[in-house]
Amino acid sequence: MAEIFQIETQQSKQTLDITDRVAEIVRRSGVRRGLCHVMVLHATAAIVVNENDDPNIGVDLISALDRAIPDHAGWLHDRIDNNAQAHIKAAILGPSEILPVEEGALVMGTWQGLMLVELDGPRSTRRVSVQLLPASEASE
Repeated sequence: MAEIFQIETQQSKQTLDITDRVAEIVRRSGVRRGLCHVMVLHATAAIVVNENDDPNIGVDLISALDRAIPDHAGWLHDRIDNNAQAHIKAAILGPSEILPVEEGALVMGTWQGLMLVELDGPRSTRRVSVQLLPASEASE
């Protein structure tokens, strides 16, 4: 089962909690046990698992990335699109996460959530792919 959904971003750099949207896709799928692969379909955004209770975690993540990989630091790609830092940050964080599914629900820790990290916005839409891989009966 696969589904792609869209999400709008409002800032040049931000984190957006997509846990509920992905959890709803898992519920609708009917998959009771298996894996859920979530991937952003863009080169200047990322998907991470992190705390979703305090929104300051997302702000701190962006701040730390900006310190480590500053904008306009002589990046060669800036000559083309002026967004090299976004590509570098997205490559470090990664475009996807794989989460276990048990009893028809995502398996995550108490404070964990699934976040889309926008690094080159705002964008009218970002596309996120959710693919469910049911466990085989032999492995149950």
